[in-house]
Amino acid sequence: MTSENVTPLREPEALPRLPPINIEAEQSLLGAFLCNNRALEAVADFLKPEHFASAMHARILEAIQKLFDRGQIANVVTLKATFDQDPALMENGGARYLAQLAVAGSLLLHCEDYARLVYDLWQRRQLLAIAEDMQRAAYSAELNDPAAAQIERAETQLYQLAENGDAGSGFRPLAEVARRTIEIAEAAYKRGAQIVGVPTGFVDLDRSLGGLHRSDLVILAGRTSMGKSALAVDIALNAAKNGDVVGVFSLEMADVQLGSRVLGGESGIASDWVRRADLNQQHFDRLLEAKRKTDDLPLFIDDTPGHTVAALRSRARRLKRRHGLDLIVIDYLQLIQPTRGDGFHGSQPNRVQEVSEITRGLKALAKELDVPVMALSQVSRAVESREDKRPLLSDLRESGSIEQDADVVLFIYRGEYYEREPPVEDIQKHTVWREKIADLRNKAEVIVAKQRHGPTGTVRLHFDHDTTRFSNLAAQGGVV
Repeated sequence: MTSENVTPLREPEALPRLPPINIEAEQSLLGAFLCNNRALEAVADFLKPEHFASAMHARILEAIQKLFDRGQIANVVTLKATFDQDPALMENGGARYLAQLAVAGSLLLHCEDYARLVYDLWQRRQLLAIAEDMQRAAYSAELNDPAAAQIERAETQLYQLAENGDAGSGFRPLAEVARRTIEIAEAAYKRGAQIVGVPTGFVDLDRSLGGLHRSDLVILAGRTSMGKSALAVDIALNAAKNGDVVGVFSLEMADVQLGSRVLGGESGIASDWVRRADLNQQHFDRLLEAKRKTDDLPLFIDDTPGHTVAALRSRARRLKRRHGLDLIVIDYLQLIQPTRGDGFHGSQPNRVQEVSEITRGLKALAKELDVPVMALSQVSRAVESREDKRPLLSDLRESGSIEQDADVVLFIYRGEYYEREPPVEDIQKHTVWREKIADLRNKAEVIVAKQRHGPTGTVRLHFDHDTTRFSNLAAQGGVV
């Protein structure tokens, strides 16, 4: 028996994957709109022409929307003249195609379900496009596009895609708004507090501000060595002790430096204990006890330098998704990198425009995540040339955008810092200085220079030099 050379059968090739498209759903939906323009109202807040896979269908929806917005009827008759000369529509039968659409959608009762289907398919196509971009970028070896930047960009694209079709809260009846307001006030009443926002832990400051309110951008500013970072750390720590989840972006100090401040303040040991070698067993035991007390606090620190607002947003979203989020603290604003590097294109970057972009981004972040964002800021040297060295709003660096975008502006001021000891030989001046310094020692002022929804004023706090901790001023109240 002779053997025959038989060509082995080839494995069947996998069928090519088709993009997620449903032309029939698009046709039925457009037909329903042609038959009943009011059906547009239920889906207009999330469905857009670009969500249709067919460019022709996108043009039809756009035309329907234009007529509807003008208060005119959009049907086969009124659209006939518009599409009679449209080459793409003519290929499919011209105005006859509009009539076929109307027939296809005449019995459609659940327009919103079909609109959601069309939108879902568009999202899937966008996911595929983002995945292709990610893959292409990952294979490339661009030196100015590291993996970390690609991850942040992909997270931003995905978040924007998720939010794109969100209709938002829209209009709410007064009854619902009033109910939510009562719930917030009731929660404050039950915990015995006179605040509705995230507490700062300082009685008089909370009384003045009502706490740190959701979606507010709070600027805490001051000259160097006034204690901005120390006060921000204290506010973050106090909020965490209250059970609020706090994210701290430390663009200047390392996380260990912040940790040493927290443990030093909690244990009563000088804040520079990390750099000293004279700790005894008692000190060490106190530090361990402070660590034990703070271990379970919901306070998270990110000390990555050179963040952009996009990177801050990406990491804050991630923190909120994993642990929740009630307050963001950023130390400090001038160290945030602008998204666009105009200086790389031969022109000098405009710092005022950069700061404007940053402050707008921080305000948008506060609203997006529905949390207060506290950003620290430097003030200009102009205060040094004045007799009264308390900062003013005009002293904020690039003050126009910061002052405009901020809901609350706080200045930290310690008069003790500016009082220089005169020569001992000048008895009269030295006596006056001693009396003055005795009144100023260990005291700080928090100046509420702007509050969009409340009064301005000054709050006095106690300041401990050794531990760099702020606390409520004893005895007479701190509000001036």
